[in-house]
Amino acid sequence: MTEVSTTGGTRHLVAAGPADAGERLDRLIAARVAALSRSRVKALIEEGRVVAVGDGGATITNPSHRVKPGQRFAILVPDPLSAAPGAQHLALDIVYEDDDLIVIDKPPGMVVHPAPGNPDRTLVNALLAHCGDSLSGIGGVKRPGIVHRLDKDTSGLLVAAKNDLAHASLSSQFAGRSIERLYRAVVWGVPTRATGEIAGAIGRDPRNRKRMAVVSRGGKPALTRYRVIRRLGGGAASLVELKLATGRTHQIRVHLAAIGHPVVGDPVYAGRHGRGRTGPGAAASAALGRQALHAAVLGFSHPRTGTTCKFESLIPNDINMLMKSFESSEDKI
Repeated sequence: MTEVSTTGGTRHLVAAGPADAGERLDRLIAARVAALSRSRVKALIEEGRVVAVGDGGATITNPSHRVKPGQRFAILVPDPLSAAPGAQHLALDIVYEDDDLIVIDKPPGMVVHPAPGNPDRTLVNALLAHCGDSLSGIGGVKRPGIVHRLDKDTSGLLVAAKNDLAHASLSSQFAGRSIERLYRAVVWGVPTRATGEIAGAIGRDPRNRKRMAVVSRGGKPALTRYRVIRRLGGGAASLVELKLATGRTHQIRVHLAAIGHPVVGDPVYAGRHGRGRTGPGAAASAALGRQALHAAVLGFSHPRTGTTCKFESLIPNDINMLMKSFESSEDKI
């Protein structure tokens, strides 16, 4: 085993010998790199940080991959993040704020909290600069104030807590599913039924551990309700409103893909639906640069007063431009 320092982390090279034939990849690496536990190695593999050297540079994401004698693997271990994120003055679209909480209209492209690959310029960094010391430590050092999240390229409403009382109350409301959350998305095609439910347990895709999928075993129950608002481009796409009954990772994106109507622009779950299209909206969807998904409505009980708070965010310009790019004949449902 060799170790090389590189930008952003340390690169370890591990070779499989004759005695390692058939060994699991995570066990091999853990045995060779003393500084890494097997659970840490498993996480690194699933994050796509292990590459088969001399085998076309293929990224391996399956920890149980069986190795062959003579194979070599490169493992990139990222530099550790600072225990506490730093404050950074970044522009925030503040919808509402008081002494207990703050509601943000998050733009696409902004990560919610620091993580490997996105160590700074996150919503947390911006909140620390805006709220000051009042936010420090609320809900954990690395994710102060955060009670829920949106994917990096999903825009829309997000609430953060500014003290322990607010964090406990909002977290309880999310856990109890009493939070009102409505999303709007442009999807490929038009669902057969104008309204309906999509049910299916969500877990790691067994064929690609970096994705989520509807799975038959080992997943968590998930339910998404939808309503078709408008057909676009003669049925090439449609504007859909979605209500979450549960809050699983990538839930809306996975469920819509599972029924054959993935979110337009989704780089992970749209697959063949978004590739090679030449019809209405094709050029605009390719130029969008993100999934056409927006957190439009957020409602909850105020942690201190108990009053109902409800906020709405209009569909952003980039998604509006996408819809306009489809044929002008838009049939309302």
